[in-house]
Order: sequence, then C-alpha cells, then structure tokens
Amino acid sequence: MKERIIFHIDVNNAFLSWSAVLLLKQGYKQDIRKIPSIIGGDEKKRHGIVLAKSPVAKKFGVVTAETLYSAKKKCPPLQIFPPNYEWYYEKSRELMKYLSKYTPVMEQFSVDECFLDMTGTSYLYNDYISLAYKMKDEIKNKFGYTVNVGVANNKLCAKMASDFEKPDKVHTLFKNEIKEKLWPLPVGDLFMVGKKTSLELQNLNIKTVKDLAEANDSLLYKHFKNQSAYLKEAANGIDSSPVEMRSSKNESISISETLPYDYEDEEKLKEVLFRQTEEVARELRYKKQYTKTVAVIFKNNRFISYSAQTGLFNATDKTEEIYKSVKEVFEKNWRQDPLRLIGVRLANLTEKREKQLSLFEEANENEEEDKIQKTLDDINRKYGSTKIAPASLKLLGEQKNKNKYKKYE
Repeated sequence: MKERIIFHIDVNNAFLSWSAVLLLKQGYKQDIRKIPSIIGGDEKKRHGIVLAKSPVAKKFGVVTAETLYSAKKKCPPLQIFPPNYEWYYEKSRELMKYLSKYTPVMEQFSVDECFLDMTGTSYLYNDYISLAYKMKDEIKNKFGYTVNVGVANNKLCAKMASDFEKPDKVHTLFKNEIKEKLWPLPVGDLFMVGKKTSLELQNLNIKTVKDLAEANDSLLYKHFKNQSAYLKEAANGIDSSPVEMRSSKNESISISETLPYDYEDEEKLKEVLFRQTEEVARELRYKKQYTKTVAVIFKNNRFISYSAQTGLFNATDKTEEIYKSVKEVFEKNWRQDPLRLIGVRLANLTEKREKQLSLFEEANENEEEDKIQKTLDDINRKYGSTKIAPASLKLLGEQKNKNKYKKYE
C-alpha cells in the first residue's frame, strides 16, 4: 500500500487578509495587515466583537472575540473594518478552484482551509515539498495573500503541521517526525482537544502531547471513556480518516462528518450540529436560496444509519431558525446510541422567502435580520483546537463556556 500524502492549506488570517486585498483593489492607500486594524461587527449592537486582528493590533494585546470597546481601549489608533462575507466566499471559491487543479480529491474543511489527497500522484510530482512551496508562492503572487501548507501522511498531522509557525510557511509532520515535532507541544495544542479536555488532562499531570501518547490506557478510559482511544491515537499521530469530497447538488445542501471517536455526550453533539448548521446556512445564503425542510443524519458505532426531518412553516436562510429545527429533530430522534457520524441536510430549497408575517411582526424586520445575520456568520474552525464562540450561539442560549477557545478559524 502506498504511503498517503496529505496537504492541508490554511489561509493566514483569512478575513483580515481578504479584506486587505479588496481594499487595496478599491484604491485604499494602506495595507490594513500592516497597521493596527481589526475586522469587527457593528459596535452599536451587542455582537460588536473582534473577528480578526492584524499582527500590529495583536502586539497591543487585542484578541479575537473581545468587544470592540475593549479592543479600542487597548489600542486607541485601532481602525475597524466591517466583515464582507460575500467577498470572503468569492475568495474562498477562487482558492478552491485553483487548488483543485492539483488533485481531484479535495475536502474543503472551512471557508479558508482544505485538505488535498496527493496520494498516487508521484508520477506527476517528483517532490511534494517543492510542490507545497510552489502552491504557497503562487497563491501569494496570484491572489495577494499568504497561506500555510502542512504536508503529512494523514489529515490530523497535516492540520497540525500547517498550524506550526506562521505566516507564509510550509511545514511537514511525517510519521518519523512525530516524536520530534508533535510530542513536545502542550497537550491543549492537539487538534480536537478543547479547553475542558485540556484542563482535565493537565489535572492528571498529562501536560504535553508526549505525556498523552505514553499515558496509561486504563487511566485515560476511566476519565474520558470513548474519547480516550482518539486522544491516544491523535497523540501518536495516528489518523485513518479519508479526504472526503462534498456534494454540491442544487436540490439539497448537506454536510456530515465522521467523529474522531464515538460521541455519546448530548452537548458535544449539539456543538457539532451547530457548527454544521452554520456551514450549510452560509452556503444557502450565498446561493440566495431558502430551505423548507431540515434533516439530521445519524450513524452509530454499529454502522447503523438513520435520519429524521421536519418541515418549516416559513422558508428561511437564518442560522438561528434552522438550528432551532435541527436541535428539535435531534432531541426527538437521537436513540441515545454512540454516534460515529452526524450531519445536517437542507432540502426543499426555494429562491423565494415566502415568509408569512404574524400579526405582531413588522415587515421591515426581515431587512434588519438580514443585516444582523451577516455579522452572526461563523468565523469557522481556524485556530487549530481552539475556536471563537459565535455571537449567534449566545443568542440561542446554548453557550455554556463563553470563552471556549478557538480557530472555522
């Protein structure tokens, strides 16, 4: 069997970089990547938070997810620019189209990152490291922003490699480099190890990835149950998950993922479903479509698949409205079995909103909701194992850990 070769491409500081490209294109005199600047929501509303920050702003102590008011106190000369999600998705599609010429097996992981399965292409490319540098440099010269490229034998290690030193770098994390490059990292840096799990591991005196890789299996299972197998394998750089291409059928929009271990915790599953809902809802809004049917897809650890769906009273493209139905379908139909895969599907799509207003609802509320929704869009898994908690999650009352992060991106 041929050794797998997986690339992970991650745009450096995507939202700010893509906004900088647009502003320069429009004649703006400064590159906002080189000044104290941020991409942020409307500070007049409660979702006015830092979505992305420039390296200069970072030096002032500005952090992602803090309020604009707090950021400006730290950095008085800070310049604030609004997010432009339509432009971000245009740049994302442009990047994915460019990368698809290198291999037909590509998985877009979020708006600003993807995996490429280069296995079996050695007859085309003699040196994969040189190819990674070629991609990186071409993207910089052709599109005006930088990326990191991770090269490894599986998706986990490619993802970890691309998160090493930034920006504009190529890193490898092959099997023979696990002990040298992966093991010295803090255990919280390991992909899919959240803040809570990291703290629990540290309380067990497991502080580095090496400590986790060499930890007692019985000890891990006692504290982490089904998650323990994933933790041990990840710490040893083991991952067999395939690079999976997503369907782009017009009659429905769906997303599903194989979980890193069998999930039995309801809150963890809801976190996955919320992230998936944001992904499909953003795609729906980009296509200027609305959904009238929401479905949840389940596959348990015995490989038994089942699904359930519900119709919506009004066709919608709102993340909050869609997730409300997703959550209801999940709660009514999950069989409390350990799940190895879960997904969301939107069907019965239409190009007309056809919203029926209640007696107490103003017609112009839709326009205001549309404006707010743009700010509530997800930043995506972007920063490795950490992730900003979206403001829309707060509005839904689901967020129990306000500062979970971290990373879509």
